[in-house]
Amino acid sequence: MEIELTRFKVKNGKSHKVDEWLNFLRAHMDELEEGLEIEKMYVETIFREVLNGEEYLYWYSVQGKGGVEITENENWIAKKHLEYWEECIDPSFGFVDLNTEVVMIPKKVKAHMK
Repeated sequence: MEIELTRFKVKNGKSHKVDEWLNFLRAHMDELEEGLEIEKMYVETIFREVLNGEEYLYWYSVQGKGGVEITENENWIAKKHLEYWEECIDPSFGFVDLNTEVVMIPKKVKAHMK
């Protein structure tokens, strides 16, 4: 199981497009499930922050081993998600992975995350 929290910088002037992106995801939760299953993504959460005038998105995820990478996922939602990514995420910033220190998942929940 992989547990990650990663920060990405939003391109300048793309806040309105991020709004559209996040609203798109909220509106298609049922369809997202299929893509998450293929990726063995148990939890995927997006956080948003403005820090010193710069906007960032954080991805928190809990993913099982052996899932399909999002770039290989043929689900139409995954493809649209990547289109928004390309338009909104600043590749020159790279990303920042935060260190996982403690993972607290009850055994009965963890048993279903294989």
